[in-house]
Amino acid sequence: MTPPLTTVWNGPAAVSPPASMRVDTLAPVAPVIAPARPARSHASHALHQGDRVWQETNCYVDLWIELLHGFGLDPRAAFAFTVTQDFEGDQFTFFKFPLEDIERLYGTQVQELAVYDSLEDRVFAQTQRGHTVLVEVDGFYLPNTRATSYRREHPKTTIGIDFIDPASRHLGYFHNTGYHSLGGEDYDGVFRKLPQFSNRPDLLFPYVEFAKQARPALEGTALAEASAELLCAHLARRPLRNPVSQWRAAFPAHLETLLERGEPFFHPYSFNLMRQLGANFEFLSKYLLWLTAQGFDVPDAIPASAQTIASEAMVMQFRLVRAMARGRRDPCDDCFDVLEAAWENTLPPLAALAL
Repeated sequence: MTPPLTTVWNGPAAVSPPASMRVDTLAPVAPVIAPARPARSHASHALHQGDRVWQETNCYVDLWIELLHGFGLDPRAAFAFTVTQDFEGDQFTFFKFPLEDIERLYGTQVQELAVYDSLEDRVFAQTQRGHTVLVEVDGFYLPNTRATSYRREHPKTTIGIDFIDPASRHLGYFHNTGYHSLGGEDYDGVFRKLPQFSNRPDLLFPYVEFAKQARPALEGTALAEASAELLCAHLARRPLRNPVSQWRAAFPAHLETLLERGEPFFHPYSFNLMRQLGANFEFLSKYLLWLTAQGFDVPDAIPASAQTIASEAMVMQFRLVRAMARGRRDPCDDCFDVLEAAWENTLPPLAALAL
């Protein structure tokens, strides 16, 4: 007899965080000049490698995957929240790790950071305490985005800074699917120290948070059981109606807007609809496979259906690209048929396991 979703046994132990990351230090702020240190050695997590439909998802989720991985933790345990994604009328929910889930599973607290004088000084103070600072910055100054926005566009994106050396104007940061460094003029741009930013009283401080390891992370069976409990709680918050069906009803009007506004509008539209939907369910599929590896009884058909949503969302994106290039109205009915059926084969049977 297989165990229900709320039971786990013989789960492999999670990788425990380094001792230095397990508790917050109360040491005073260090001197003004930070000591130099070797560059962090960081290989992307398995979620960002191998056979993936959506290589990048959104800056916040990708950042947290690598940040938790950098702490020596397994981010797969935190994806229970993906069952709550809904259609919001003009977009799918921009899925993000709930901070309360992060704290429960990994002992990592996230607090808003008050920037009361200099962003650079506040980032320095927190990183000297072993914390990671999450800050919204201008992607124009991030050299790891050379293929997209670096020195070309000004998108808002979130990075996780864990090292800063004001003397050499250098910092190390998590962003998207990896860990990177920057310096020189890019450093000044991130911290708004370039001449064009001076004497700008109307320039608001960015929103900034910091992550600190407040207590030891859960490991092994305790981690898996806590994750399964979170899944049951999130399933109680799942959409009551099929969100793909709601998107389908709104899509004819969306399609008219796409054809009218053309390629410049297609990128943000596809990011906020096809990518958010597909990437969310690809992570749900990976999460359910992780639960299975911990000993939970999750029928193979459920993660397979979630992965179907990921794949079909990509198919639909390519179809719309071709249709727009030809000025043709493609209602994508067969794509919607697949997506609707796959959602019904994912969420309702998964919720039934939690009863």
